[in-house]
Amino acid sequence: MSAVIKTELILEGLDCSSCAMKIEDKVGKLDHVLRASVNFATKTLSVQTSANIDPIDVLARIRRVVQQLEPDMVISEKPSNPKADLAAVVSQERKGLNARLPGMTKSETIRLGMGLLLFILGISFKITGSVELVVFLAAYLLVGAEVLVRAAKNIFHGQVFDEHFLMGIATIGAFAIHQYPEAVAVMLFYQVGVLVQRAAVDHSRKSIGMLMDIRPDYANVMTGNEISRVSPEQVGLGSMIVIRPGEKVPLDGKVLSGNSMLDTSAITGESLPREVGPEDDVLSGTINLNGLLTVTVTKEYGESTVSRILDLVQNASSKKAPTENFITKFARYYTPAVVFIALSLALIPPLTIPGALFPDWIYRALVFLVVSCPCALVISIPLGFFGGIGGASKHGILMKGASYLEALGNVDTVVFDKTGTLTKGVFAVTKIHSILPMENRDLLEAAAYAESFSTHPIARSIVRAYGVKIDQARIETHEEISGHGTKVKTGGNEILAGNEKLMLRENIRFIRPEESGTVVHLAIDGIYAGYLVISDELKEDSVLAVRQLREAGVKKLFMLTGDSSIIANAIGTRLGLDAVYADLLPDQKVEVLERLDRQKRKKGTLLFVGDGINDAPVLTRADVGIAMGGLGSDAAIEAADVVIMTDEPSKVASAIRIAKFTKQIVWQNILFAFAVKGVVLLLGAGGLATMWEAVFADMGVALIAIFNAMRVLHVRNV
Repeated sequence: MSAVIKTELILEGLDCSSCAMKIEDKVGKLDHVLRASVNFATKTLSVQTSANIDPIDVLARIRRVVQQLEPDMVISEKPSNPKADLAAVVSQERKGLNARLPGMTKSETIRLGMGLLLFILGISFKITGSVELVVFLAAYLLVGAEVLVRAAKNIFHGQVFDEHFLMGIATIGAFAIHQYPEAVAVMLFYQVGVLVQRAAVDHSRKSIGMLMDIRPDYANVMTGNEISRVSPEQVGLGSMIVIRPGEKVPLDGKVLSGNSMLDTSAITGESLPREVGPEDDVLSGTINLNGLLTVTVTKEYGESTVSRILDLVQNASSKKAPTENFITKFARYYTPAVVFIALSLALIPPLTIPGALFPDWIYRALVFLVVSCPCALVISIPLGFFGGIGGASKHGILMKGASYLEALGNVDTVVFDKTGTLTKGVFAVTKIHSILPMENRDLLEAAAYAESFSTHPIARSIVRAYGVKIDQARIETHEEISGHGTKVKTGGNEILAGNEKLMLRENIRFIRPEESGTVVHLAIDGIYAGYLVISDELKEDSVLAVRQLREAGVKKLFMLTGDSSIIANAIGTRLGLDAVYADLLPDQKVEVLERLDRQKRKKGTLLFVGDGINDAPVLTRADVGIAMGGLGSDAAIEAADVVIMTDEPSKVASAIRIAKFTKQIVWQNILFAFAVKGVVLLLGAGGLATMWEAVFADMGVALIAIFNAMRVLHVRNV
């Protein structure tokens, strides 16, 4: 498979949802463009192209396509500031424009005002004949000339069926049948509606931007006795930075000196401050509350927690939900279909029904056209999903795409890993039992040397319990046996340390203790020496998580673990899980997950929750994989579709509630838009609705849907 280059452009001036669809469609059809996605919420065009093609040439062709479709649009490279393509873009593109209505230039405001004044004069005085035509035509051109010009340009470029065409043909038709006031009124209210719509969309973008306003603006770099303020992007690994009270932590690092409390709510969604001191890790984006900290930088800005979170959340909308894709495709066929229906409505009845007049049926057809614009759907639905992603991030839940957010709203089965997910993953040796004539301390020493190279939490707990520095020079050979344990040779003795499978594999007779905990068996020179019991604790909110998942409508709850059935069953019983699968190797976990996947309901989603490090195959195989991020674990962010930044299993239920609320908002907008438009379309066809109702069914419904979509940004009590 050839390499892929990803390019991101900011489309300044992207205020039209149908324009976003047209750009995405046309750019996606260019040669060597593998994928194109326009994020209407962030005004970002993401393009994936083949690596063996000149990127400058591809970029030039993309710019030409966008400029053909939208000549007034300004195209720029994505700025280095990750949050600039949210709220900052809105203010950037309108900088310096004043003395006008929000979202309009001064000349546009003057033209709209003059058109409105002429319209008021025209309807206030009883004028007729050519004077009436001149007054209303002048008002119409002042208000709607821009719409007509854009419609003509779009037709020239092969883009016929859009809102400019619909409004243009509807209002010109109204002039043709001498409905001058209504023609001007439709165009006037359309323009005002567009203005308010832009303001609403901009407000939504700014709200999302504020939710993710976690990027630090500067870092205090210490060089000798001097402290200089620089951009976080300019700070290298190993640099020393000073973080004063009230400042954001600019980069991930380790505390050298000082003690303080950190507000981690921007990263984790948790309000309880975290205490840090020397040797503790700190994450970028958190806020230093009270103490002075000196920190060594352990990650450059591009790899830091705050950078990766911003990138993850902002790019999430490129992975569109099925509902978004459906509405996008639907809009492409819906509007042309309505235009042809309107044409039939204008021509067929007068030609076939005795007494039917062309002016009456043309007017009905024009009402039909005004109603048909699908703006309410193509704007509010992407904003709804993007708001859900932003709202989830506020609670420490990172979604990698709107498709995963929608899938979470249909969860039928949840499968948990045990260690580090439902349990703390902090192990301690609670029992040492020697079989050979040797002291328990000697058995612990043998186990510590056997596990000294392993990074598994159980191995670390054994080394920690031994408490003496391991002399690695004494270890002659070391072998890791996947899913079984380890084999080392030290001081001329061969030591085996692992689970029952290792003892069976090596044909060593052993005893099975009835202990509540993980049992590590040891054999020395092929003779069973004894065992250690290592215990783990349930997380404080694991019981709460299971209860909340049941309340959220999850039908089945399971646990997969490589631990013994004794320990697994004890935890499963305590939590009230439906079934527990123990003693599993990584490939066996995938087999069990696939079996459970076949048992879920037809349209249900299977969710796997793991620690994101050891469970990558299962996280990938599940419909949605959720990783316990552990305050920004790199492996977790890479492996999963959703990341819980606080390691709290109860956040899984929170993610599902946010997803269901988002889905509820999206479907409210869909049903509301179709209901209102459907009613007005029928009334218009029957001659019972005027263009005034048609304008409401178009712009009014769009505005209501946008404001409704913004509710998901402020979801609480999750």
